Amino acid sequence: MAAGANAPVLILPDLARSFGVATATATWMVTAFAWAMAAGTPLLAALLRRRGLRPLLRLSTALVLGGTALVAVAPWLPVALAGRVAQSLGGAGLVAAAMNLAGSARRMGVISSGFGVLGAAGPLLGATLTDAVSWRLAFAVSALAVLAVPAVSRYARRTPPGVGRFDARGAALLIALATSLILLPSTPLPALAAALLTGLLLTLHIRRRPEGFVPVRLLRSPVFLISAALGVTLSTTYFTLLFTVPSLLQDRAGWSKGAIGTGQLLTLLTASALSWLLAAGSARLGRTAVRATLITVGAAAVATAALADSGPLLLLAAGAAAFTATGANATLSVHAASAGPDSHRPTAIGLFALSYQLGGAFGPGIATMLVLA
Repeated sequence: MAAGANAPVLILPDLARSFGVATATATWMVTAFAWAMAAGTPLLAALLRRRGLRPLLRLSTALVLGGTALVAVAPWLPVALAGRVAQSLGGAGLVAAAMNLAGSARRMGVISSGFGVLGAAGPLLGATLTDAVSWRLAFAVSALAVLAVPAVSRYARRTPPGVGRFDARGAALLIALATSLILLPSTPLPALAAALLTGLLLTLHIRRRPEGFVPVRLLRSPVFLISAALGVTLSTTYFTLLFTVPSLLQDRAGWSKGAIGTGQLLTLLTASALSWLLAAGSARLGRTAVRATLITVGAAAVATAALADSGPLLLLAAGAAAFTATGANATLSVHAASAGPDSHRPTAIGLFALSYQLGGAFGPGIATMLVLA
């Protein structure tokens, strides 16, 4: 899923030409994917909590395959967007399953560094497939994820139905709030008004149903709140630089598309490996040291990207941002999951993943305003 998510990074102009739209408009394929991943992760984590692993895997597989087929034949951008959303919703279910099966920071580090490694390969893979065949094949990379489903389903156990009714209103309000926040970079004033309104309605609803879709116990936990806030901040930094650094390398350093893709691949692979080392040692370092490391390196990445003119320094900025985002996903998700009782673990992971994935939606929007428009 990570490779498929990042496959469009270098091929947005090809996609735009195919549909006859501007490159900035084509970035909606990225934003829609990130929105669906952000909104879908807590929803499908709730399905996992109530129905178990096997129904989640079945639904996720159907969404990924159906969405891939729709993108493959889409004659217009709106149809392709619908397929991309379906792909992402299915991917959100697979991500929720993987994160809940992990259990420890070390295992989360393996998963998160795997996201980083395959995400790093995504831009170059997407460009290669586009040059060789078509951008549509690049968007089909996500379907490879379903090859793992039969093996994972062997570990599925029957789960009794969850107690109580599903909090549909709480889920709808949370998705509406996330959608409003995602639209902030493109339509600031309407999105801000919608976010304030839905935020107020969600707050009132949580008071009425403190054990609903968004448990109040998690919102009162400093560990969860700090983890979620750092997750969205570092993720936003990473996805912004992921889409801006290629343009900066071309404009400031005169690099070709092939050189950019190769440089990004090597840099992000290294960053992902280093993030696994951070995750593996996070228990010994402690929460405070982990947070300090992530914040320091993340701030350095932003400063370097803003000021540097040389190609190696720009790649270093992208690598530092990848290190912090991947490390945050591995370590802070475990912190967030520990913020409540075991029964809330899937919910805590889903809500943390939502905050992290919001960065995947904010980043392309910010990049569009900075360099792609």
